[in-house]
Amino acid sequence: MATTIDPIAVETRTIRILIADDHVIARAGVSAIVNAQPDMSVIGEAANGQQAVSLYRQCRPDVVLMDMRMPVMNGFEAGSAILKEFPQARIVALSTYGGEDDIRRAIRSGVHAYLMKDVPHDELILAIRTAYRAGTYMPAAIADTLKSQSTRPDLSTREIDVLNLIVQGEHNKEIARLLRISEHTVKTHVKNILHKLDVEDRTEAATAAIRRGIIHFSS
Repeated sequence: MATTIDPIAVETRTIRILIADDHVIARAGVSAIVNAQPDMSVIGEAANGQQAVSLYRQCRPDVVLMDMRMPVMNGFEAGSAILKEFPQARIVALSTYGGEDDIRRAIRSGVHAYLMKDVPHDELILAIRTAYRAGTYMPAAIADTLKSQSTRPDLSTREIDVLNLIVQGEHNKEIARLLRISEHTVKTHVKNILHKLDVEDRTEAATAAIRRGIIHFSS
């Protein structure tokens, strides 16, 4: 005898969710929001990217809420690893960084949504449901960031090294010593960095680098 499937039952199927975040309080907060939904349930929590990959293999969740900045293995790496092994995985990226480079890196890794951690609850739920249906979701603020900074500066690896030290407040002489290059070479790199970032001085370069997610600086 053929078995029929109730379309209403399919539509209201519980969405099984894995949360990956290294902050216990953040996991608890997101878990409370998710579990308050009648059609959602948290089935696992991971404290780093490596645990997220392992739990995904065990639990096979419908959607992963993935913090992008975690120890051992970050969210970018964990998301890529999961999608390589399970191409149909649905991943929603959560981050405290809204810079263009972070957003584009997450998109390249295959996430279905990119959200800031201070996103309203209803938007988080909408992103989960969109990802569950294999759709993509980008909040207006994230989309605006990509539009306003559509041209990514083509910085070389060495220029990024120099820019990172500029953000840390180092002067040319110290940068030259740390990178084992001449001061003249450092000055050339700085000039190129200012031109590529379209800024006037080192302070503006540091600000632009942090804002756009090219460099992450924590005091």
